[in-house]
Amino acid sequence: MADMGSDNKGTDWYESQLYPNHDELLSPLKHRQQQQQQHSSSKLLTLPTILTLGRVASVPILISTFYVDSRWGTTATTSIFIAAAITDWLDGYIARKMRLGSAFGAFLDPVADKLMVAATLVLLCSRPLDVAMFGQVPWLLVVPSIAIIGREITMSAVREWAASQNSKLLEAVAVNNLGKWKTATQMIALTVLLATRDSSLGKPEALVASGVALLYISAGLAVWSLVVYMSKIWKVLLK
Repeated sequence: MADMGSDNKGTDWYESQLYPNHDELLSPLKHRQQQQQQHSSSKLLTLPTILTLGRVASVPILISTFYVDSRWGTTATTSIFIAAAITDWLDGYIARKMRLGSAFGAFLDPVADKLMVAATLVLLCSRPLDVAMFGQVPWLLVVPSIAIIGREITMSAVREWAASQNSKLLEAVAVNNLGKWKTATQMIALTVLLATRDSSLGKPEALVASGVALLYISAGLAVWSLVVYMSKIWKVLLK
């Protein structure tokens, strides 16, 4: 045991003579690793990502204010949705302009959009507006809502599958102008339908009709864009 101890001491002495500044040699490596960890954490919580997280957090608040039977509840619900729609555009703009894009942000952004839109559609279907058209045709909001939510679920699955295959398939399902028009009409339609719940507006049948019409246009664009994406995928698979 004494010999082993003396051997270890001899080895330590030899290494200390051969590498007198061993700790100093390791310190730059440790410093670089710390910098990489700090960079990755800062990349995770960029300003666009924080805005996106804010949209996710606002969904339960939107649901709570929707069922408040007062003017301020309607105003709060509509304001939350408008703020979410604005930040949806703003976080993408900031990410591109300031080069603050991240993989986590790219994943979270569409999730936040789908949560907000799906929640709003379900809320509107659960408590339709008190206007004549909804009494005559109770499924008026249900049909476009199913089309929009069904399309979003399908596209999420298709994009996940494409990402696991190859880059050509992933390019085929990249967001196009048709999808952007779908999102724009969708946001305007839902804003109108939420705002017309304000009792101070009286019976705004014309405004409600315009909101419903825009929602059907959005649903049509959603289904059309799904067909376009599927046709692109089919062409890639046939090559």
